[in-house]
Amino acid sequence: MEFLLYLVLGSLAGVLAGLFGVGGGIVIVPVLVLSFTAQGFDADVLAHLAVGTSLATIVFTSINSVLAHHSKGAVIWRVFRWMTLGILFGTVLGSLTASMIQGPVLLKIIGVFAILMAIQMGFDLRPKAAGDVPGPVGLAVSGGVIGWASAIFGIGGGSLTVPFLVWRSVPIQKAVATSAANGMPIAVVGAISFMMVGWDEPQLPDWSLGFVYLPAMVGIAVTSMFFARVGANLAHRLSQAMLKRLFALLLLGVGITFLI
Repeated sequence: MEFLLYLVLGSLAGVLAGLFGVGGGIVIVPVLVLSFTAQGFDADVLAHLAVGTSLATIVFTSINSVLAHHSKGAVIWRVFRWMTLGILFGTVLGSLTASMIQGPVLLKIIGVFAILMAIQMGFDLRPKAAGDVPGPVGLAVSGGVIGWASAIFGIGGGSLTVPFLVWRSVPIQKAVATSAANGMPIAVVGAISFMMVGWDEPQLPDWSLGFVYLPAMVGIAVTSMFFARVGANLAHRLSQAMLKRLFALLLLGVGITFLI
């Protein structure tokens, strides 16, 4: 039953990754926290384990999502390259930051983030285009900030990258596609960092590599890689307004649950 839950979660995360460019982590982390709690994992490590495992699964989610967007010519690779320079540094720093936060506190931080994302999606709050895409330095700095926050929340950075690119006058479909590509380095570096910082934790359950729980990673990866392509194709055909509102209600419930 546990593994079936991870397969279903991977399907949902994959569709979200392709559809919204959010990497799926904003759903993966809360469900993993609830699953790990039900399995009796230690409260001091389950939040970090959920974040690290989420980042590891986004590596697989991103592959098909990026390939699907690239086949439509939607990824702006120049923006991706310069943002990645900052992402590499920011993600490592974010992983170290998360490791220094106590588990229950990290849960409340994730809960606040989920509520903010619910408000943003529910009311379709999007910055107005203001100016062009910044130069290499501006993109690298932006990537560093996004990578740092993404590693703390266990997300692929899409909920931060997409609004930033739209603000800098990038069309929404290209913003989603480029965000999906940026999720790959965030996930790879973040997962490795969480493995390293959690390597010697004595409270970890069996089948863990640091703060990455392998059964969950495998189960989610199996289905997310396929469904990410489905979501990416839908992103170019569907009106997303109603889907975003429904997703916002889900995030609101998750955020409130974590806070109380």
